[in-house]
Amino acid sequence: MDPRDPAADGANEADRLVSQIEREFAGADDPVARIRQALERGEFTLLAQPILALQGEARFPMAEVLVRLREEEVAMLPPGEFFPVFEHYGMMPQLDRWVVRHVIAALARGSRVPRFNINVSGQTLGDADFPGDVGAELGRAGIPPASLVFEISEGDVLARPAEAARFAAAVRRIGCGALIDGFGRLAVSFAPLKDLRADLVKVDGAVVRKLRTSEAARARLGAVVRVGAVIGFGVIAECVEDPETIALARAAGADYAQGFGIRRPQALAAVAEGRF
Repeated sequence: MDPRDPAADGANEADRLVSQIEREFAGADDPVARIRQALERGEFTLLAQPILALQGEARFPMAEVLVRLREEEVAMLPPGEFFPVFEHYGMMPQLDRWVVRHVIAALARGSRVPRFNINVSGQTLGDADFPGDVGAELGRAGIPPASLVFEISEGDVLARPAEAARFAAAVRRIGCGALIDGFGRLAVSFAPLKDLRADLVKVDGAVVRKLRTSEAARARLGAVVRVGAVIGFGVIAECVEDPETIALARAAGADYAQGFGIRRPQALAAVAEGRF
């Protein structure tokens, strides 16, 4: 690759970022051991963002789980600050398993929110043991499998269509749900929605934020809703920030809405207990 090529600059910048995070987060001769230590010591924390039902009687039937890294017991590092290290060493499935275990533990303690959505990485899509491990964990805790929904990013659906389809089918076989996250940011057709057969589709914020000003955005959301009615999936409008956008999403037929205009992310335990 020509070092003067912008793509080369991007690759070099990615390498520099990983190296910097290794120094700051790993800070050791064995970064993999440091990552495992962070998981074992509970240096990560889970937040959840409630999702509002726009149709029906249930008000907050689900919430999305978000993972953060505690730094010096005060600051919270967002995923962009530490995911590259996990991805670099192929350890995202371990982090995703950690999240699943802790969400199931929260459900086992009793939750007023019946369903939690968990993001899974592209690496986890290729982990053939992951769905079975989830099923076993749910069985041990006595938690209904429908309590978990796994979010697969649109980017991973497009880049790894076979793996994404196999993963979605596997989690659905054990009774969990599958969700396509961020739809409309990259896809130019509805083929991924037909191929994956997800239970839920989350329309990307790039579309939702334009609902007030763009007829094309409103038509795009309406089209996803119509496809959902035919195929059989629910539609979530994400990045909703104001009452007008909530009203427009509801008028378009979206089933749910998520965003700072509804509720900000809070501690998983608080959301499970209904304290939001």
